[in-house]
Amino acid sequence: MDFYPVAIEKLIEEFGKLPSIGYKTAQRLTLHVLNLPKEEVEEFAKALIEARGTIKYCSICGNYTDKDPCGLCSNPSRNKNVICVVEQPKDIIAMEKVREFNGVYHVLHGNISPMAGRGPSDIRLKELISRMNGEIREVIVATNPNIEGEATAMYISKILKPLEVMVTRIAHGIPVGGDLEYADEVTLSKALEGRKQI
Repeated sequence: MDFYPVAIEKLIEEFGKLPSIGYKTAQRLTLHVLNLPKEEVEEFAKALIEARGTIKYCSICGNYTDKDPCGLCSNPSRNKNVICVVEQPKDIIAMEKVREFNGVYHVLHGNISPMAGRGPSDIRLKELISRMNGEIREVIVATNPNIEGEATAMYISKILKPLEVMVTRIAHGIPVGGDLEYADEVTLSKALEGRKQI
């Protein structure tokens, strides 16, 4: 039995295609949008269309941008000798919030996952290799601390080793404010591996 008219069901279905949005959240979003004034709905739709039409990937790093190259790649105060490799553009935002990294980035747009059918040719590894121009001193691999992220990090290390570029991996371990009793074995192992003298 259909509870809503076809147009509402279609909108719920479209909201449900967004990441982490289940049916109930999609339903709430749909009903919220339907209760907005027409002008606000038109502004929302216009913003979606404009973002989709003007945002592209930076030809150097692969980050989202409205101009090419992006603001990070074209910033003369960034250290162009150090590249931080991340899986997605949103990871750059997380790194930039820390305000500790002043190098440039490379977005893979995914990771290596044989189980999901993604291999090295499905992510931006060729573009990373082409950036190794002899001036790159270090590549920091900041992929996610999961099986796919680790596999990707190991593969990057393997393909860059012949190019005599130092490849490092961000440390993983117990988060600040976390309790040891709740940490799994892999997290504790990584925390021990990444320990530093104090």
